[in-house]
Amino acid sequence: MALKATVFKAQVQISDMDRHYYESHTLTLARHPSETDERMIVRLLAFCLFADPQLAFTKGLSADDEPDLWQRSLSGEIERWIEVGQPDERRLRKASGRAREVVVITYSGRAAELWWPQNGEALERLRNLRVVDLSSSEVQTLTGLVERSMDLQCTIDGGEVWIGNARETVALTPRLRQV
Repeated sequence: MALKATVFKAQVQISDMDRHYYESHTLTLARHPSETDERMIVRLLAFCLFADPQLAFTKGLSADDEPDLWQRSLSGEIERWIEVGQPDERRLRKASGRAREVVVITYSGRAAELWWPQNGEALERLRNLRVVDLSSSEVQTLTGLVERSMDLQCTIDGGEVWIGNARETVALTPRLRQV
């Protein structure tokens, strides 16, 4: 018998001073049985960082031909393709040809540090690719906010991110590896 995804609900108020984006979103995240809380909360954070009414979670780990999130235009073109983790260089090259912008968010510390030297030279040729690194210790702290029903506030200002609930706030400093 196959395991089913676990459903998480999040109410997120986003105040992005860098992009002048101020909205509240009601989100449903399905955590694949093989996905960790860490990876799921990074997907949620990715939504906050690139929030837009057209940005949506995809089937993610359940579909080989879809990213974790994507933003489609009203005519169906892929404007932004967002991957979480350390995707294969060939996958990113293909995504680069399909989307106007491709974003990779790495978060696993040592694994991410090893991934870039192995793939960085080829990835630097992709002009529409942006790579964002998150500190593994910050992500571990962020994982403490995971609950089946979350009410979160996210503030982004000057490249710094604060995300929290009524009990605690986690500060993150995403690092741009490639713009």
